Amino acid sequence: MSTDGLLTSPLHERHVALGAKMADFGGWLMPIEYPGGGVIAEHTAVRERVGMFDVSHLGKARVSGPGAAAYVNACLTNDLGRIQPGKAQYTLCCNESGGVVDDLIAYLRSDDDVFLIPNAANTATVVDLLQASAPVGISVENLHTAYGVIAVQGTLSDEVLGSLGLPVGHEYMSFVEAEWEGLPVIVCRTGYTGERGYELVPMWENAGPLWDTLAVAITERGGMPCGLGARDTLRTEMGYPLHGNDLSLDITPVMAGSAWAVGWDKPAFWGKEALTEQRAAKTSRLMRGLLVAGRGIPRSHCVVKDASGAEVGEVTSGTFSPTLKQGIALAQLERSVAMGDTVTIDVRGRGLEAQVVKPPFVDVQTKEA
Repeated sequence: MSTDGLLTSPLHERHVALGAKMADFGGWLMPIEYPGGGVIAEHTAVRERVGMFDVSHLGKARVSGPGAAAYVNACLTNDLGRIQPGKAQYTLCCNESGGVVDDLIAYLRSDDDVFLIPNAANTATVVDLLQASAPVGISVENLHTAYGVIAVQGTLSDEVLGSLGLPVGHEYMSFVEAEWEGLPVIVCRTGYTGERGYELVPMWENAGPLWDTLAVAITERGGMPCGLGARDTLRTEMGYPLHGNDLSLDITPVMAGSAWAVGWDKPAFWGKEALTEQRAAKTSRLMRGLLVAGRGIPRSHCVVKDASGAEVGEVTSGTFSPTLKQGIALAQLERSVAMGDTVTIDVRGRGLEAQVVKPPFVDVQTKEA
């Protein structure tokens, strides 16, 4: 469970055996890329065929008891009243000033049972906040190391899961409580790549055998295990925010383009007053996409300037797009900057010309039936 102070997933020994390049990710020692693949090959496998990721570092928590869903709904931004049991919802945990403590997925099992998957580094904080204000009868459990999470993403993901006898074809942002080899596993039609795919949530001790069987099925179909390096390039191509970069205590849902994940008409949620005021003021910076015209890769914290040389924003995420074969970025820009404008990104003193665009940068099939 721990290597040099870093936590490890239930699949750690398998990654080591494969020769994966490992690195700290949210306090966990996780695979960044694998030999024989590398970020570009792994990225391409997901876009064109199928890949699988160990994302067991993601948090897991459960809120249960009479009225558990109503309690979660009064805390997190999105409106659980919009979905039915068996559905999942992207939502945010904010502080009273509207800053984002974390973004997470809420799985509505019933009115009395909500399963949450926060980010690795923020799980304890989210759980502590929910525990601190929970009414009598509501239990908030940190289940971070009770479950593993394996993401199977790509065009052939249905075929892979079907070969294991797992349920496929359910609606986007829905989940099925299933069994594999007599073992419980939650099959979620969710993911962070933009491609059609699933996230499987087995018990911690069952993650290894499931990974091994998936690995065979994926390899037979031209796919491969993928590290968190490819996961980052895939999510950036989609314009999906990463907490700590594109969402933070200083970057609110309004600024990050995540206002759609806020139930504005709900009577209460953490940060409602501040976010409502910011939304009405229309003065904050906003998240935009930047498509680099020439060679060069923008990185987070690079300054963005307009045609006159005035500073108008800052890159929050930047990378090389393996699909487009050019640099792309997400940035917080002043509202005076319009879609289609040309700006300059300062990369270590070198100016990179880029066009302001609306993400996603690529076309995908995420929500296809």
